Amino acid sequence: MSEFLELSATGPVATLTINRPAKRNAMSYEMWSALPGLLAGVSADESIRVLVIRGGEHFSAGADIAEFSTLRRGAEGAAHYGEAVHNGERAIAQLGKPTIAAISGFCVGGGCEIALACDIRVAAENARFGITPAKLGIIYNFTSTKALVDAVGPAWAKQILFSADLIDAATALRIGLVNEVVESVEARVKELSEQIAGRAQVSVRGAKKIINSITDGGHEDDFVRALYAEAASSADYAEGVSAFLEKRPPRF
Repeated sequence: MSEFLELSATGPVATLTINRPAKRNAMSYEMWSALPGLLAGVSADESIRVLVIRGGEHFSAGADIAEFSTLRRGAEGAAHYGEAVHNGERAIAQLGKPTIAAISGFCVGGGCEIALACDIRVAAENARFGITPAKLGIIYNFTSTKALVDAVGPAWAKQILFSADLIDAATALRIGLVNEVVESVEARVKELSEQIAGRAQVSVRGAKKIINSITDGGHEDDFVRALYAEAASSADYAEGVSAFLEKRPPRF
């Protein structure tokens, strides 16, 4: 694990905090390598229904550039480092539970990679976004590039990657890079995460699986029909119907 990644939980909502303020929350190799284990813990804990990923003043300024001349030096070092980044990003993207990125300040490079791996992105008005491999002579990972294209479309993905420029929160909202721009990120993310945690989890998790399948080019098949059957025979479904008929809030 890493001293710069802190996992905590309040009720059904877990929070993963990137806490390396001296480096604007830049992600080191050690931090990337810690993500799969942390996410596995979140996945295994049935009491956790939603994961929030946040920074502090800054979400994350990206990868720790100081490591590029050491751990990431040469083709072999770059491949080894890139594998850790990819595995960390995939651990977030493939978590079966909803994830929300709470974004303030810089969300650049690897920081944007983490945010794009989340299901929902809520940004502060001061948030700034960029993906900067064109400043470093490296190629952005395929799956992370696909996440960017899925979010903003190919034209904006090209502009972001070709220019390596930073864009402001208003632009990020307009092009679909973030879901919302708000005055108080912490308050809005608390409200949204608790709302999602209070919904029928068989519905929420099933929806995530189907949406991810659609973006990966999937079609309705036995996998999707099994989700329908699971929902129809679940305790959540029975409670939802009973609550509706009894005209009361459901207790999922």
